[in-house]
Amino acid sequence: MKGMNTTSKTVTAATSSQSRLVQLASAALLGIFVIGFVGFSHVEAAHNAGHDYRHSMAFPCH
Repeated sequence: MKGMNTTSKTVTAATSSQSRLVQLASAALLGIFVIGFVGFSHVEAAHNAGHDYRHSMAFPCH
């Protein structure tokens, strides 16, 4: 029984690590998409909303 418990913990740790990596990659891709879309958008409303948000966060954009 002791061997099964150790194997279970190892598999759980590997799955948790892989899940964290997928979450980080997804968040990075979403952030890049949002920044790229809003920053270079030809849609006036989207660009202005992103511009106003950058100013409200004290992020330099000029």
